[in-house]
Amino acid sequence: MLAYGELTAFERLASDARLAPTITDKTALATMAAAEFEHYRQLHEHLLGMGVDPERAMAPFVGPLDEFHDSTDPNDWLEGVIKAYVGDGLATDFYREVSAFVTDGPTRELVLHVLADAGQAEFAVSRVREAVAQDPTVAGRLALWARRLVGEALIQAQKVAVERDALTELVVVGSGGDLAGIARLLTRLTDNHTARMQALGLQP
Repeated sequence: MLAYGELTAFERLASDARLAPTITDKTALATMAAAEFEHYRQLHEHLLGMGVDPERAMAPFVGPLDEFHDSTDPNDWLEGVIKAYVGDGLATDFYREVSAFVTDGPTRELVLHVLADAGQAEFAVSRVREAVAQDPTVAGRLALWARRLVGEALIQAQKVAVERDALTELVVVGSGGDLAGIARLLTRLTDNHTARMQALGLQP
């Protein structure tokens, strides 16, 4: 799931670079896209090293991730920036939580390495705050867009959970095997999302 997520992140950032208003912004997004593809390459190679067919392993997650991206296609440059920061940030938090339950050391270390921020956070916060400072009316629209991203992400996450018993079991067992553990995990995800929105200067 993470490998396909990195591949689609590369595609989206490369596409967003075309909409960037300045060469500096294009360069920043292209650099981030290159980092995401390198992450994908590392995960791809790791799967091969484990004797796993990467394409077959990623196949179950293609539908849900593609549906999420198809249903949340940004209308403009700023919405793309929000999606890269808020949407990908939520996914990153989830992957980081799950990585704590992975017993294979090298795999866990690679996951954490891949999840390291490639510059998206600082870039998104600076660009969104600049835009809001120039035109405060965009804040409401961007906040609504961020809420929609979270809603769509949760819908697709539920689909994955229903269809992938192994992933669901990993999360449930790793969280303590009860609803209280799952609730704590969801609280941490929510708190991180709220912090991101506050960093952007937007209402959660």
